[in-house]
Amino acid sequence: MLGDTHLGGEDFDNRMITYFLQEFKRKHNKDLSVDKRALRRLRTACESAKRTLSSSLQASIEIESLFDGIDFYSKITRTCFEELCADLFRATLGPVEKALRDAKMDKSQIHEIVLVGGSTHIPQVQKLLQDFFHEKELNKSINPDTAVAYGAAIQAALSTDDRSANIEEVLLLDVTSCSFDIEGPDGIMIPVIKRNTTTPIIQTHTLTTYADNQTSILIKVYDGERTMVKDNYLLGQFELSKIPPAPRGVPQIEVKFSMDDRGTLFVSAIDQSSGKENEIIIVNDQNSLSRDESELMTLDAKKLQKDNEISHKYNSVKQSFESDNFNTETTINNGKSIDKIDANERKIIMENIEEILKWTKINQYADKDVNECKLEKIGNICSSLLSKLSIGASAIPDGIHVDKRRCLRAIIEKKAAGSIPAGLKCKTQSSC
Repeated sequence: MLGDTHLGGEDFDNRMITYFLQEFKRKHNKDLSVDKRALRRLRTACESAKRTLSSSLQASIEIESLFDGIDFYSKITRTCFEELCADLFRATLGPVEKALRDAKMDKSQIHEIVLVGGSTHIPQVQKLLQDFFHEKELNKSINPDTAVAYGAAIQAALSTDDRSANIEEVLLLDVTSCSFDIEGPDGIMIPVIKRNTTTPIIQTHTLTTYADNQTSILIKVYDGERTMVKDNYLLGQFELSKIPPAPRGVPQIEVKFSMDDRGTLFVSAIDQSSGKENEIIIVNDQNSLSRDESELMTLDAKKLQKDNEISHKYNSVKQSFESDNFNTETTINNGKSIDKIDANERKIIMENIEEILKWTKINQYADKDVNECKLEKIGNICSSLLSKLSIGASAIPDGIHVDKRRCLRAIIEKKAAGSIPAGLKCKTQSSC
């Protein structure tokens, strides 16, 4: 079952109305659009003409005293109507292609093509469908105006466990209209149940802590298709507490998503080491997206796919940089490094680390241009520190590429180990 609920008869009517508004103004030099009553009468006439064109090659518009006492008479051919709505007709194939992709099916695997909705009476729509499916004959045994009622009746019978012979062999599977996700580090969405997944379904994802000795974690549940949580819909949240203190990354917290055939979502989280757990239940209509809203969000997500990829790339770099900063901080403050790096050098490094980490936490939703500018500044800080330390890269083994994020950490570790001779100039300083 597929179609665009935001495209239909009214859109075709509007094209025809615009056409006749222009004709009326051209003939009588009057703007009929300022009169709401005249517009309603014209719309009614256009709807009738549209239906006529489904079975005839030409339709007439005859409206007495339409505006300022002017009688309006005109004609429109099927060819003209098809030209007016050509892009809208082609747009009807978009959901068809999308449904095939989602179902991972080929055109050749389709057994029957059933027309649903009044607009499928339009000959050009039928022709486009038939051409798309390589001249496959359309099934016209069911009236398109009432076809949806057949489906509703079957759904009602299955929902009430009707055992009628007519529906014994009917298998009707529902799927999720959007993805269900949890919030990950830096506001990135982590899909747990992906869009178009057959229900009922159970899926799990393992989280961990992001700070040493973290004893609680907030689980936020979203639905939507965008990369960042700020662009999606929050369904609910709960906290898992009393996690035994441990270094970051050590605790294993299993988050389970369970959705039944009625669309109710059960989300639970359990700490594997202590057995502590908590859960939330999200009913089908509680803050969730409607199917139409989900389709619009999916289209928006595809249009903004490039921005999403940039966000992914930036956040990946940022997480890696935060990790490198953490390890660098640990390196310069351990016992082996105390005598190798003087207090002034350590102060400079620590101040820059604190500034960068503070910025990344405050500006996790910054625009990509701002993010890229900040990353460039981070690279310049690295180069500046190398210059002040007057140490070189000759002690770094050949063949190992050290980029801006890892350069500072690598050289500090080398100096702490005493393997970099003093006075050497940095070979990578200009590009670091």
